[in-house]
Amino acid sequence: MKRKFSRRQFLGSAAALTIAGAAPAMAAPPVSSLRPVLRGEDFFKRAVRSADTILGEAKLRGKVSFAVSNATTGQGLEAQDAAVARPPASVAKAITALYALDALGPDHRFETRLLATGGVVEGEIMGDLVLMGGNDSTLDTDALAAMASDLKAAGIIGVRGAFKVYEGAIPSLPRIDPKQPDQVGYNPGVSGLALNYNRVHFEWKRASGKYNITMEGRTEKYRPAVRMAAMQIRDRSSPVYTYEDRGGIDAWTVARGALGGSGSRWLPVRKPGLYAGEVFQSLAGSQGIRLGAPKMIATKPTGEVLVRHQSPTLRRILRDMLKWSTNLTAEMMGLAATDALGHKVDSLKASAEHMNDWARANIGMQSVSLVDHSGLGDDSRVTANDMVKALVEVHSKGLREILKPIAMRDEKRRVIKDHPIKVDAKTGTLNFVSSLAGYLTGPDGTEMAFAIFAADTSIRATLTRAEREAPAGGISWNRRAKRMQQQLIERWGVLYGA
Repeated sequence: MKRKFSRRQFLGSAAALTIAGAAPAMAAPPVSSLRPVLRGEDFFKRAVRSADTILGEAKLRGKVSFAVSNATTGQGLEAQDAAVARPPASVAKAITALYALDALGPDHRFETRLLATGGVVEGEIMGDLVLMGGNDSTLDTDALAAMASDLKAAGIIGVRGAFKVYEGAIPSLPRIDPKQPDQVGYNPGVSGLALNYNRVHFEWKRASGKYNITMEGRTEKYRPAVRMAAMQIRDRSSPVYTYEDRGGIDAWTVARGALGGSGSRWLPVRKPGLYAGEVFQSLAGSQGIRLGAPKMIATKPTGEVLVRHQSPTLRRILRDMLKWSTNLTAEMMGLAATDALGHKVDSLKASAEHMNDWARANIGMQSVSLVDHSGLGDDSRVTANDMVKALVEVHSKGLREILKPIAMRDEKRRVIKDHPIKVDAKTGTLNFVSSLAGYLTGPDGTEMAFAIFAADTSIRATLTRAEREAPAGGISWNRRAKRMQQQLIERWGVLYGA
């Protein structure tokens, strides 16, 4: 059952642990009257636990930076080590969202096109058919199926030339962060043409002692198989997965002992354009339009646009990015923004440097140092002071409306319904890194901007590349950090918003 909290109950509960543990119970009445100096809500405010106590209980002293300010006036309310730069993890995506909105505008839509070179005669394309990416990170197999259907509806029955794919609207990169394990789906390749967030669906089923394997660009409606990603089973116990680029193919192996009877997972795609091209080739074939194998091209083509597919608005894309924390979307939006501002780059770091410059010039940040747009890279650093300054600067510009509502929870991690503090923020999680930044509204309606960055970089530095998917102790560390974040927010709600 979800618990309901009144404002008064909240004030009492926030101080309860401190009150209970402040002193032992008296065995006899005092010899003189006690002066009633603390009454009502003042009592609760005096009794609330200190920030140092909260950090100590979480065993995170010396590893946490935080700051909180009045979101309207910018007045600083409380801070600790707020000038110490720490990894922001996915909180960096909030900065990327502001950058993209400023460069492209909230109503911007990305367009994927089918282009004919050489003209069309009696339904046959005389030249080539080109699938042109336009930086739409939301493109999926369903959308490509609709484009194939639209191509047929346009009267196309064949292609005399080749089927080509252009993904060069932004730089093409095989992965976001080379330090991550090969198999993690949140670290795919990046290019101007994405499909299914650049992940391929690997599924296995054992029958009669043998495994049946599929590698597909799967959605609920379609399951087109691909050739550009291949899996082989190996008789070993570890490593569970290996990857290599073998002759233009994403070549995977998996340990037989790790499979069990059946299962599935999404694996990252390192060749996004080729992946989208193979899936479209299959879908066009189902419409009776036979295409040759996709050929990648580096030069932007010209010709007649036959089919267009538009993405949702940028504001909608960013709202979903902040909710689901999709790294690919962050990198594509950041690179697209950098390009729109007239900067030609060849790496995420170079693009992030332009975003850092923009953040210093436009949202009050002073020492921001990001190496990508998603926060996945180890070397990104942000201070709590800088993050709060940015949140105050953009307070009236609609960022809170696209941030994710963060539920307040009880000691058993159950959501507390109608909690008097309302939080909209961006979370950030890496191994031994946990961040939270955004806005909170106290019980009395006071709105605050806050940032909490927790990181144990000494433990993180000891992890091997293989350990980064699920390191020992990582889950318990993260839980302690998240509990600490809520306790700090409750503290601020009592002291500055009640």
